[in-house]
Amino acid sequence: MSIVIKNGRVIDPASNTDRVADVLIVEGKIAGVAPNLSSPHAEVFDATGLVVAPGFIDMHVHLREPGFEHAENIESGSRAAAAGGFTSVCCMPNTKPVNDSAMVTSYIVERARRAAAVNVFPIGAITKGSAGEELAAIGAMKAAGAVAISDDGQPVMNARVMRRAMEFARSFSLPVIQHCEDLNLSAGGDMHEGFASARLGLRGIPAASEDVMVARDLVLAQLTGARYHVAHISTRNAVAMVDHVRRQGLAVSCEATPHHFALADTDMRPYDSDFKMKPPLRSGCHRDAVVEGIVNGAVSAIATDHAPHPGSEKMQEFERCPFGIIGLETAIALALAELVHPGRITLNRMVELFTTGPDSVLRLNRGTLAPGAPGDVTVFSTELTWTYDVNQSPSRSRNSPFDGRTFRGGPVATIVNGEFAWRRDQQA
Repeated sequence: MSIVIKNGRVIDPASNTDRVADVLIVEGKIAGVAPNLSSPHAEVFDATGLVVAPGFIDMHVHLREPGFEHAENIESGSRAAAAGGFTSVCCMPNTKPVNDSAMVTSYIVERARRAAAVNVFPIGAITKGSAGEELAAIGAMKAAGAVAISDDGQPVMNARVMRRAMEFARSFSLPVIQHCEDLNLSAGGDMHEGFASARLGLRGIPAASEDVMVARDLVLAQLTGARYHVAHISTRNAVAMVDHVRRQGLAVSCEATPHHFALADTDMRPYDSDFKMKPPLRSGCHRDAVVEGIVNGAVSAIATDHAPHPGSEKMQEFERCPFGIIGLETAIALALAELVHPGRITLNRMVELFTTGPDSVLRLNRGTLAPGAPGDVTVFSTELTWTYDVNQSPSRSRNSPFDGRTFRGGPVATIVNGEFAWRRDQQA
């Protein structure tokens, strides 16, 4: 099968390409990027007025399978990813059982091969059961297909264990991804500690809980030489620390989520569980620092932290409901709305944050339109007006604070390994 994408604005940061051209995909691989391309019997997709980019990568999603398929599974989560313009996603290990062994990693790889609409790359656990005590089978998980290690929502509190994890990860050339939170400081908190939490009478999670863990881990990263990545960074001090050591040459990176650069704690609808996530929505000064980190290069990637929960769990009192929101289908639109349209970053920088940025951390050998690369392409519009209806989502969950929001710009087509995984004109 061949596809030729005609007359789009091709943006490929990996090759410093930004021009109107055609993209030819033959037998699942990029065959060329140039004007006036054609191929016998190729399907033609007219991208006039659209942006054609390497397939977007989301390095932080929760697909919930195995164990929590009532909230999401690999099939439904990958379909939501395709509808959001993502061609590759990396799934966190907080499943049941936890992805802490080659057996679970292999299960995810095989299920994805059979059922996923996009490429799925598993992230293995750092410790057995993500309990923070004993290292998981890191080498075996890598051999089975894991592309990084993380205990995700259960940060490794023991510094000695984290040091050993970094040393092992370095020997296996894997990045260590940390959910940075000192659980002793954040215990019992439901939202960011500040004026808004006091006004609502909710227990707060201080910014210091993130800062303390980032500071500790940066010291350990310097000690071990490991590749270290801060997940969903949300505080100004954390951004500043990562930026400082990055400029000193350490192999340190971080990601920002759309909700953390689009919303602040004052934007929350009171006691609405769709605004409850961890890290929590911070105050405006922290939100602005995350945006500045994206602008100045401190932030390497945009990732959604897509965290589905069924209504039966989310529709409880704010203090009792779980943390997390879905975000795959609104990520591109929010990046355009909050970063590109206001002139904070260029389109090239936005595409970089979804392609070469995450690929530089995970080394997936994707995120480029170079000849011979996998035929993964994201086509999106900067001007399309559309309204997000969470009830039309392919996801099994509905926990989004952006339901009903009208956007300017968003995904139009998603091509994975040379085949259309999703098209806006063919959505249900």
